[in-house]
Amino acid sequence: MPGWIPGWRRLPRWGRILYALAGVAVLVAAGLYGVPALTRPDTCHDGIEKIGGECVGVDGTGYDFGTPEIGPVARAIAEENDRIADQPHVTVAMMLPLQSDTPGLRRQMRSDLQGAYLGQRQANSGEGQVPKIRLVLANPGRNYGHQHDVVSTLLDMAESDQDKLRAVTGFNLTLDATRQAVARLTEGGVPVLASRISGDGIANVDGTKQRFPGLARIIPTNGEAAKALANFNGERGRRNARTVLVHDNRRDAYVESLARAFRGIEETGPAGPADMPFESPGIDEAGSTGSQFEQIANNICGSEADTVYFAGRTLHLRIFALTLARQTCADRHFTLVSGSDAASLRQTMSERDWAQLGGGENGAAKVTVQYAAPAHPDAWDTELAAWTERWQASHDRAPTDAERPQYLTEPKAALETLQNLIRSERQAGTDLGSTPDLEDSRTMLVHDGLVTIGTALHEVQGNDAERAPGLADVRQEWSKLQSVHRVRGTSGLICLTSGGNPYDKPVAVVELNPGRGARGTLRFVGLGWSTGKAQPKNCVIPSGTS
Repeated sequence: MPGWIPGWRRLPRWGRILYALAGVAVLVAAGLYGVPALTRPDTCHDGIEKIGGECVGVDGTGYDFGTPEIGPVARAIAEENDRIADQPHVTVAMMLPLQSDTPGLRRQMRSDLQGAYLGQRQANSGEGQVPKIRLVLANPGRNYGHQHDVVSTLLDMAESDQDKLRAVTGFNLTLDATRQAVARLTEGGVPVLASRISGDGIANVDGTKQRFPGLARIIPTNGEAAKALANFNGERGRRNARTVLVHDNRRDAYVESLARAFRGIEETGPAGPADMPFESPGIDEAGSTGSQFEQIANNICGSEADTVYFAGRTLHLRIFALTLARQTCADRHFTLVSGSDAASLRQTMSERDWAQLGGGENGAAKVTVQYAAPAHPDAWDTELAAWTERWQASHDRAPTDAERPQYLTEPKAALETLQNLIRSERQAGTDLGSTPDLEDSRTMLVHDGLVTIGTALHEVQGNDAERAPGLADVRQEWSKLQSVHRVRGTSGLICLTSGGNPYDKPVAVVELNPGRGARGTLRFVGLGWSTGKAQPKNCVIPSGTS
């Protein structure tokens, strides 16, 4: 009985004894007086509790949580867990909602888990490199609604000599519930690496006492991404454009953070219209946003605004973009700018949506959707080609390998390693549910998160293969992953500050390109840097930053 009582392992010894004795007494009484036998909570799977129709809990045996799209990759993770079971290993948990009625969201889950599996495989590669990573999936329910129960389980696993949980990653939504989960895990001493949450409120502030001790991030915050966008667009974003902010009034940490970031962009040009709010019922619920957007789009058409900063979730961004494209403003083109959540926009677009965004027969898009993506697979080849062309023009010769910038060549090499791994897994017959699509950045970011955790584990392990790294060892390692120990991520160089933040991590400025076919693409435009310039050589963090 005690094994399924939440928090059992965190009770003092005398508390466990009393708990066990009480359980025995209840069972005896049930037998004596004919009381029906005690039953465990309703379950979806061994160890996975069914709460309000959702399958909540932690599993590393290949369970798909009732989402068939993730079944193959969940089983691939379980097979890798079995492969390394007899080698020195620790556990890492991937925590994110794993059930949805929306096909697009289920595909996103699959992309995230594909990145987790590929990162696990890469971290576990290399003979004699230990500890290996046993990966488990932790489903906290829709919008992290049952995160408290899952966090309790993870805290138990961190104290367990059998599980040896040493890090929790994932976290794909910036919500109050996400912040609460991160806070409780880090307060309990468990290292957390956030691969996809961009809200400024779930980040440590460098140079001050850490709000989340043991938290590391590999994605720029909304504030940093907004700076990078402004730096990339230069004068167009400050002097020439007339901008308007359209934002969701619903309480949402990501949206609130993004709206603050857009308001903070310094502009010296003519004033645009006042902010235009709307209110949605939820992250993946449209509600009355369509009719609200019709009015907002009419008002924008009646103004001189040509650039719209949109602080809202992907579903609502899609509806607004299509609504704005339908307006009849004569000879007007709008640039619609949003944050990292928009990286999922392409997966939600239908062929009809693409045709509408494309502007009809002439194919001239009326609305250009631009956002700061955490990564894009075309970034490194495109940027390196442009850099080489500039170099040759000023030096009259081709650059040597040593002269090429590390901030481009090392991520390019990391991306090629990932692409080779995807090919080798396909050739080996590994079923991941689909061929990983790197264009939306999800697979790349989550992969980089597992590789970063693996790097930290291998650094603190040293030559002592018999001793598993402690929780404190991993927490303290985050800030050492810089300079010589930088992580070569597919999304860019990862060099962490004392607060666990990625220093000057680039954002990929991406535009939704309707094209002339049935479906459009995400077109990489360029790299943006929050500091206004690329990372320094060897990713040495300047004094005063951390």
